[in-house]
Amino acid sequence: MSVSEFSKSYHYKVISRAIGLIDSGDPNQTLDDVASAMNMSVSHFQRLFSAWVGVSPKNYKQYLTLCDAKMLLRQRFTTLEVVNETGLSSGGRLYDLFLKWESMTPGEYATGGVGLRIRWGWFDSPFGPILIMASEKGLCGMAFSGEVGKVKTYEDMVRRWPAATFVHEPDVLAPLVARILGLSNADQPIPLFLVGAPFQIKVWEALLSIPSGRVTTYSEIARALHCPKASRAVGTAVGQNPISWLIPCHRVLRKSGGFGGYHWGVPIKRAMLVYEATRADVAQPD
Repeated sequence: MSVSEFSKSYHYKVISRAIGLIDSGDPNQTLDDVASAMNMSVSHFQRLFSAWVGVSPKNYKQYLTLCDAKMLLRQRFTTLEVVNETGLSSGGRLYDLFLKWESMTPGEYATGGVGLRIRWGWFDSPFGPILIMASEKGLCGMAFSGEVGKVKTYEDMVRRWPAATFVHEPDVLAPLVARILGLSNADQPIPLFLVGAPFQIKVWEALLSIPSGRVTTYSEIARALHCPKASRAVGTAVGQNPISWLIPCHRVLRKSGGFGGYHWGVPIKRAMLVYEATRADVAQPD
């Protein structure tokens, strides 16, 4: 075995042990503790862990804590009980954790949006009537009615936030819609306010990495998420995407190259792909 191969093998074993230690769930465990257990300095361990895992030890532990917190909230534990069970220092830390990863509070996740005010309105788009929903924290719904009708489209989006208050205010949403459709300030980021399980969020993040004018497959996304056998689960998460077009679930095809399904109708999916391909061709230099 060469020096390089030995180094890779050794580092793999070190990171495997470190992940096991972090997964143990000790609420008092610190980065210094894990680095010391690996006989490394904190800075060296942090660089090595980030290189192998793709995220820092802190972010990895936060994600595990988030998964635990969401499971407890679904089981009707109170926020205080979740704080105690997950070892977070305060309710504020739990709030920050959800806000950082998903832009949603634990209470909103557990109660289905009690106290949340969501504005909505219908607008014209290149793909027919579009339903826009947004809270003060960002865009939380974007759907098309051309194939399924306005009533079913609205009901589909409302059920995702069953306890929220919905207010018809298209005039207030008009500037946001102009940005979404690229009519003004297209270079400004659009805040997204998502509700979903951890795996769904990861799938939606993967969709955001697909360039306009390109396509991928469900199996390719599953492999990118290190879950090669989860193509069916990826397909389910893609179909539950609450913000169509901006989170481009229409860019995912079957492995055979077929269009597959689309929550708002295959004709709309086809129109989106043609629209983006045409724009990509125009953007190419002569």
